[in-house]
Amino acid sequence: MVDSTLAQVGKNLSQAMRILEDGQRKLEAGTERRRFSRTSIPGPLQGDGQDVATVLHLVHNLIHEGEEEEDKPSQQMQNVGEQGHMALLGHSLAAYISVLDRERLRKLTTRILSDTTLWLCRLFRYENGSAYFHEDDRDGLVKVCRLVINARYEEYASEGYAVLSSKQPVIYQSASGRPGLGQHLCSQLGLPLSSLCTVPCNTVFGSQHQMDVALLDKLIKEDKEAGKLPLLLIANAGTPGAGHTDKLGRLKDLCDQYSMWLHLEGVNLATLALGQATSAIMAANRSDSMTLTPGQWLGLPAVSAVTLYRHEDPALSLAAGLTSSQPVAKLRALPLWLSLQYLGHNGIVQKIKHATVLSQQLLQKLKTLASIKTSDVLETEISLAEALVMVEDELSSPVVLFKFSQEMSAASSGGSVEGYCAGEKEVLDTFNRWLGEQLLQLVPASGMDVVELEDEGTCVRFSPLLTAAVLGTQQGDVEDLVEKLSELVPVMSSTMCLRQDFREETHRHSPSLIYVEELSWPGLGAVRYEPQAEGIDESRRKQELEKINTELLKKLQELDTDIIFSTGPEFGTQENCIFVGMVTEDVDVSELVNTIATLGRDIEESGRLLENMTEVVRKGILEAELQLQKANEEKLMEEGVMRQLPLVGSVLNWFSPVQSSIKGRTFNLAAGSLDSTEVTYSTKAQTGRPSLQDTPTSSSKRLPGQRLFQRSGGAGFDSFSETSSIGQAEESAGEGSTTLSSSFRPPTPPPAPEENSQPASDVIQEKVPESSVQVNAQVEAEVETEEERQPEGQEVEQSER
Repeated sequence: MVDSTLAQVGKNLSQAMRILEDGQRKLEAGTERRRFSRTSIPGPLQGDGQDVATVLHLVHNLIHEGEEEEDKPSQQMQNVGEQGHMALLGHSLAAYISVLDRERLRKLTTRILSDTTLWLCRLFRYENGSAYFHEDDRDGLVKVCRLVINARYEEYASEGYAVLSSKQPVIYQSASGRPGLGQHLCSQLGLPLSSLCTVPCNTVFGSQHQMDVALLDKLIKEDKEAGKLPLLLIANAGTPGAGHTDKLGRLKDLCDQYSMWLHLEGVNLATLALGQATSAIMAANRSDSMTLTPGQWLGLPAVSAVTLYRHEDPALSLAAGLTSSQPVAKLRALPLWLSLQYLGHNGIVQKIKHATVLSQQLLQKLKTLASIKTSDVLETEISLAEALVMVEDELSSPVVLFKFSQEMSAASSGGSVEGYCAGEKEVLDTFNRWLGEQLLQLVPASGMDVVELEDEGTCVRFSPLLTAAVLGTQQGDVEDLVEKLSELVPVMSSTMCLRQDFREETHRHSPSLIYVEELSWPGLGAVRYEPQAEGIDESRRKQELEKINTELLKKLQELDTDIIFSTGPEFGTQENCIFVGMVTEDVDVSELVNTIATLGRDIEESGRLLENMTEVVRKGILEAELQLQKANEEKLMEEGVMRQLPLVGSVLNWFSPVQSSIKGRTFNLAAGSLDSTEVTYSTKAQTGRPSLQDTPTSSSKRLPGQRLFQRSGGAGFDSFSETSSIGQAEESAGEGSTTLSSSFRPPTPPPAPEENSQPASDVIQEKVPESSVQVNAQVEAEVETEEERQPEGQEVEQSER
């Protein structure tokens, strides 16, 4: 017979998961999200209360709050699977079991704790061990250190920290260990940081991430001679960054020699559950304690970490906090107890084995890709035994570390690279950071991440034991990952090869183009167009610089090309720059830089032309005002004062009409002059002007489907060769031929007018052909604004009615 309360707990959990996992609510979800939005809820607690379904809907909407406002796609919750549901059920059952009577609670918790401890010890080959379950994965090590202190200092229980002054304890950790772990340990134990000793890793033999055993031996001897007590050693069975394993067998022998405690942690401990584990990992079962994280390895949400340890004195374990007399504390093992039973031994082994198979599959594929480095390059010879151990560790580790690597100095197509190799490492780090982000975006199920290592720099890491169970990574995802990687690597290689060419081409266009050294940009490079105007102050120059580069970026983004132009990194230090993204090997860098320089020069000259036209229009308006004033005076003298009066003038005009001799005027924007309207009204038609649609445009000689800046090997694309330039395009324009570069360059605008120079009409007619209508359309708006300022009764154009 099933307990009704227990059945209700499972029912409520199923209902809660069904609501929370539904990330695609239909029409009513939008209404509820607005109803329970954070801006409308923070009031007092409602008096009547709400049912379970309403509260769960509230939690769902709070989880997905802000997705609509930020215009982001709805992100579904983690697919925990059925074994994850068992872990969540364990948390609910733990709360229910805690209300049982004390005797039942004691028996039940003892059974749960003993079963889970036995299963874990047998699963991970750690015989005769005890288990401590904790939420913080560092808490187990803290409790173990307290156990060791109680064991090594007999008077610690009565004297406390005073006994530590006689012999200062020393805790040793690897330089490749988890960052901040030693500091956290000293903080929790109340030890000074001088009690923490960081052991460097190998620099000559073996992996760059393995602890140097010989140097550790030397440090221990020095500490003993100084009157200190070597207490505990923290070793890695899978470093946090590279996933490498220390020489556990030799470290255990060294700890036995100096009566030290050996504690292990790392993701590679999961492989102890496999039928065939490597000799390097098998040595872990000799350690005094180890911390396991089965929740991450098996995809179990909110499952506590476990520290397995061996010690014969239960009193010291109780004093250190590794065991508890409170039955409720033992319920931490309940979620894991349920999940292990649900999965079974075969299911647990299968999940761990699946992760290792994924790692081996990716590692074998990566070795076939060019420009991808998967292991350290050894500069010295090593023994055959060391080499075999390294190969064995590399093939068995569930962590795959790789990076894009290419010598830029050797890859450049030409030119000097002096002064550029200094930032080569930083550029490679930037490219690898971009590679990791792209792979994670293209194949989200891969769980790729980016790590920063001291010697190797930025690397891309694939650790399926930490992500595969959660994301559901399969072998097909690894195939997709390799496929995307094979597409990205050639683009990165070509971009790396052309970076130096882009820099040199930019220097050839100096001072109009300035190359910006931005090592944190994953792309071809960055440039800035500098205006060549003289005689302006600094603030005006900065405004002009920002205006031109903003317009230049807009025009480049409108081009028919696969190259991405942007404003650069979000938190970059450079402003008013144009950042060029990744390019393929067929990109003509010379043509690209020429186009950027040409477009920038055209934008600058168009701005000067507009300023000149504005000045011409302003002078023309002033002249028109003077002529209008003079025409009004002549009209007054000709018609007399009486005709200007409203009522009297109408009567006089009716009896004696006056034929005015004053002629109308029209203002010619193209010429910047005032003309008579006599010709206009005699022909009953105003002088026509070419429309924007009639403006001739140049055509391109690109074949269908060919992008800008791409080289072509065909004979019909001579104009796209690397030697083509803007100057050649201008020379061929007079013969009727049109090239790609000339299509971006409008006619050359006129220079700024000066005093005592030729009339404005001649300047406009000689320097601005029909295409100047585009500028006229802009200055007409200014003329209309000036006309609105005219006194009442005055107009730019007057005619005889």
